[in-house]
Amino acid sequence: MNDSDTSGQSSAPLDGVDSTSGEPLGSTPDTSGEPLVLGIETSCDETGVGIVRGRTLLANAIASSMDEHSRFGGVVPEVAARAHLEAMTPTINRALTEAGVTLDELDAVAVTCGPGLAGALMVGVAAAKALAVGLGKPLYAVNHLVGHVGADLLQGDGLREAVGAVGELELPTIALLVSGGHTSLLLVRDLVSDVEMLGETIDDAAGEAFDKVARLLGLPYPGGPQIDRVAAEGDPHAIRFPRGLTLPKDLERHRYDFSFSGLKTSVARWVEKHEQSGESLPVADVAASFREAVADVLLTKALAACRDLGVPRLLLGGGVVANARVRELARERCEAAGVELRVPPLSLCTDNGAMIASIGAQLVAAGHEPSGLGFGADSTLPVTEIQVR
Repeated sequence: MNDSDTSGQSSAPLDGVDSTSGEPLGSTPDTSGEPLVLGIETSCDETGVGIVRGRTLLANAIASSMDEHSRFGGVVPEVAARAHLEAMTPTINRALTEAGVTLDELDAVAVTCGPGLAGALMVGVAAAKALAVGLGKPLYAVNHLVGHVGADLLQGDGLREAVGAVGELELPTIALLVSGGHTSLLLVRDLVSDVEMLGETIDDAAGEAFDKVARLLGLPYPGGPQIDRVAAEGDPHAIRFPRGLTLPKDLERHRYDFSFSGLKTSVARWVEKHEQSGESLPVADVAASFREAVADVLLTKALAACRDLGVPRLLLGGGVVANARVRELARERCEAAGVELRVPPLSLCTDNGAMIASIGAQLVAAGHEPSGLGFGADSTLPVTEIQVR
C-alpha cells in the first residue's frame, strides 16, 4: 500500500524479517493485555477485514463482489480473485478507520489460508504477509471453518441477538457450518487446539443447492435469500422432497455426512414433470418444500451428533444460517431436545475478517507461536489444522 492508500496510517519499515530464515521477527505478542489483531478473509467472494481487541469487535469491514458474479449465476474464481485484489487496500483502510486504530498499534495479523478458492485465498495470504513483514508483526495463518466458530466469541454493543443463548461459549460444542461452499458438522473441544470433523457434504453444499434450485425456479442469484423470500408464501408440506443420507443403510456409513445433489435433482424432475403437464408452476410451494427438506436434514444430523456425543449445545455458522426456516427449526428442535442453541449475529455468520481476527486473538492469548512465511493457500485445508505454521 502506498502513502495515499493508507490514509495517513503510519507503517514500520520493511525490516521486520530475519534475513536468514525469512521468518517475521515479531515474536508472540505480550499477552498481559488483550491483543489487538487484524484479520483478513478472502476464501470466496467477500473481502473481509476485521479488527478485534481480545474478544471485543472493533471493526468488521466487508466488500462483496456478489454483483459481479450474479450474471454468471455463481462465483467465478478468477473474478473473485481480481475483486479481492482491488478491494483489499480500501477495505483495510475502512476497518482501521472504523476501529480508530493505526497499523502500528496492531499486535498481530491473522489470515484465512484455507479452505476456499485457491486464487481468492492467495490474495488474502499475500496481503497478510505484506502487512506482517512491513510492520514487523507476528502472522497467524488460520482455518476458515474454525473462524466461523470463533465468531461466536466476539462481543460488542448490539452484537448478541435473541436467536441463541447469551454468555460465554462453553466447550465442547457441536458446530454446524452451512454456506455456499461448505456444509460441515464439527466437534469443537478446544478452539485453538482440538477440532474434529464429524461429517460434511459428499457432493453439493447446502448453499450451492439453494443457488441451483433458485435457477430452476427462475429466481436470481444468490439463491438462498430469494428462495427464503418466496418460500414465506408457500406450503412447506406441499411436496415431500427426499432427505439425503437419512435412510438406515446410509446412516451406517454417513451418519453425520450430508448430500444435497439428489434433492436438487428431485426438485428438477418435479419441476420438469409439472411444466410438461401445462400447469403453472407453484413456485412458492416448491421453494418452501425444498427449504424444509434442507433444514430438516441439517438439524436432524446436528442434533443426532449432540445426542450421540453427549454435547448439550449447538452452534450454527455460515451464510445459510440467514435462512429464516433454518433458524426457526433450530430453535424448535433445540428447545425440545434440551440443547443450548448459539447463533452469532447474522453479520458475523457470513464470511468476514472479524472471525479470523477472533481466532488469531485466541491463538495469541494461548501463547501459540506465529506462523512462518512459508505457508501458502490451501483450498482443501482440513479442519484439524486450526493454525498453519
